[in-house]
Amino acid sequence: MNKTKFAIGCLVQWYEVEMIIEYIETLNEAINEYEGDVLVDVTLVMNQDLEKTSLDRVEFLNIKDRVRGLFGRNVNYRDTTELHTIADYRREFNERYCNKVDVLVWGESDMLVPKQMFTSLDTLHQNVNTTKYLATFGICKMWDNSWKPLEHPEFTNKPFIEGDTENWWSLRYIMNKDEMNQFNDKVTDLEVSIISPHKFNGCGLVISSEVIKSGVNIPKSIFFVHEDTAFMMMTQKVLGNIPQYHFKNILLVHNRKHFNKRNHILGEENISKTDIGAQRKVHKWYESANKFCEENVYNLFNPNWKSKTWKDVFIK
Repeated sequence: MNKTKFAIGCLVQWYEVEMIIEYIETLNEAINEYEGDVLVDVTLVMNQDLEKTSLDRVEFLNIKDRVRGLFGRNVNYRDTTELHTIADYRREFNERYCNKVDVLVWGESDMLVPKQMFTSLDTLHQNVNTTKYLATFGICKMWDNSWKPLEHPEFTNKPFIEGDTENWWSLRYIMNKDEMNQFNDKVTDLEVSIISPHKFNGCGLVISSEVIKSGVNIPKSIFFVHEDTAFMMMTQKVLGNIPQYHFKNILLVHNRKHFNKRNHILGEENISKTDIGAQRKVHKWYESANKFCEENVYNLFNPNWKSKTWKDVFIK
């Protein structure tokens, strides 16, 4: 039986360079565990329309060499000086690879890839009785009970404590790969459930290529964030409640509050690195862009809605 062919793609913003080392290390370990093909894709964004750098010109331009060197040669790499967001990248990644591979994975710069990822997904792909499906992995303790079906069994009964950075199950805790492996190395048998209705965030989302081929993708009205919610709504609209298989006891780490998430950004020097939200809110455009994307998402199927764009964000 032929092995499943995968593509995993990641957008890297110039200020995330220090953070992506852990993503790359865990990705390489997962690829080395798998005997089939995994195509790795990355786009580095050097644009400064939204955030300007505090680095001098030479230091800033050196970021391109650093990122290219970190990912190595066996990667489809590109960099751009255009304004290019996670929504733009994931939309294009889906289109670029859906005819080249069997399964797509949304990587993320603050993600730690479980080394069992591709072997587990290959087993799934070879045994499911449908060509159109989604898949997810266990995650940390989240902020409300709607996420409980996705939480790893060792995390889900822990308390949610607002602002907690000390406990390993916490949303704000920064976990390293050795800590992740301590959970995943215990696994002898996969625990796979079906999540219905769909529930996921974009970090590590797995999509069978037939989903994209059927016409599902991130709408172009989603120009910045909330692309995961828009994708979920489009999937349900086009294909209905297709299976979302969930590897409950395989932990995927999303270090969404990583202290290296936003480095060398002008105007953020005096903001605590433990508060990523506060760092971004220094910039006047952020709240408008977030709000307008959310409005676009929840009006996707409103025939009278005119989509907001970057032009609306920057209206004086």
